[in-house]
Amino acid sequence: MRAFYKLPRLYVTGEIVQGDDIVLPKDQGHFLSRVLRRTVGDQVRLFNGNDGEYLASITHISKRETVLSAGEQIRTLEPPPDIWLLFAPIKHKRNVFIVEKATELGAALIQPVITARTTSRINIDKMQAHVIEAAEQTERLDLPQIRDAQKLEHILAGWDKSRTLVFADEGGDAKPAATALAKIKAPAAILIGPEGGFTADERAMLRAKPYCVPISLGPRILRADTAAAATLALWQAVSGDW
Repeated sequence: MRAFYKLPRLYVTGEIVQGDDIVLPKDQGHFLSRVLRRTVGDQVRLFNGNDGEYLASITHISKRETVLSAGEQIRTLEPPPDIWLLFAPIKHKRNVFIVEKATELGAALIQPVITARTTSRINIDKMQAHVIEAAEQTERLDLPQIRDAQKLEHILAGWDKSRTLVFADEGGDAKPAATALAKIKAPAAILIGPEGGFTADERAMLRAKPYCVPISLGPRILRADTAAAATLALWQAVSGDW
């Protein structure tokens, strides 16, 4: 793969079959021709989240369309770690950070969660766009699944009890994150609360679930976006694919 590392890398939605033509959307065609200054005969890399990564050659560029010819497969898809990230939406820029870092850090699923103190909304379509951009830039071959926002109690009501749910608890009596996460293997999920934290009732509800594990993120109160990235990084370090 390193031999092709410097080639542009694009996500496409359809099936990739060697020898087939692929017509790019106008924005991707503009990016290749106007921004990257690529022309007919140049190579790019393609992935669709399911079929690994392929070489492709540009066969046609015009204002109306850009056409690629799919070539050989250069990487096969390996399943990512089965770790999910659930988070309460916060400010827009910080939501973007959370989504991007969750994608970079290998989360298999991203789920916005509505809690009592959640005051922000999230645009799922824009979140998907940030996921694609992060995957393109970080050599990830798959895309995390994106779920619509749901209330915390509804998520817990339908939870698969075989999946451990780790939540950052500011109550002060939880085990340190590194200690707790070292014992938690996939399938697992991480839940990060809103600005202001979980309410007392939410903490009690979570702690009452046998599949929930509270963790402490240290003596300082971390912002939600920092907490999400830090917890995912810790889990990857002790149980993931690092």
